[in-house]
Amino acid sequence: MASQKLLEWLNKAIAAEMQVSIQYMWQHVQWSGVEHYAVADKLEEIAIEEMKHAEKIAERLWYLGGVPTTKPAQITVGGELYEMIEYDAKAEADAIEMYKHIEEIAEAEGDVTTRFIFEGILEQEEEHHDFFISVMEGKKPVSRKK
Repeated sequence: MASQKLLEWLNKAIAAEMQVSIQYMWQHVQWSGVEHYAVADKLEEIAIEEMKHAEKIAERLWYLGGVPTTKPAQITVGGELYEMIEYDAKAEADAIEMYKHIEEIAEAEGDVTTRFIFEGILEQEEEHHDFFISVMEGKKPVSRKK
């Protein structure tokens, strides 16, 4: 049985995933101009990946006896392109930190499955972070997919 602490952290992760899924999708819709074409499709793709993360975490939380939250964390869309990307890079950095913490809790509780789930999600979050940082630096994002 999972601890209340782990269940609470899983709900925080769900709220964060819902937040960025909505945030990135709204950014995808709201962008215009030349920059829109360079990044909008990738934002939509990442938004969908984030919703799939929320679903996977919610399924695990439910299995462990918890009830998934329906409330996203604070959504911050931003106004200008650079501001949006800054918010997104920060959201991904925060997720990376949170997921490493959840892996540690799961490991301490002997919950190999939850740790494994977050290892996979963490890999994608690092790719998302790399994308946003690359956009901020005006570089072509590096694809690490095999």
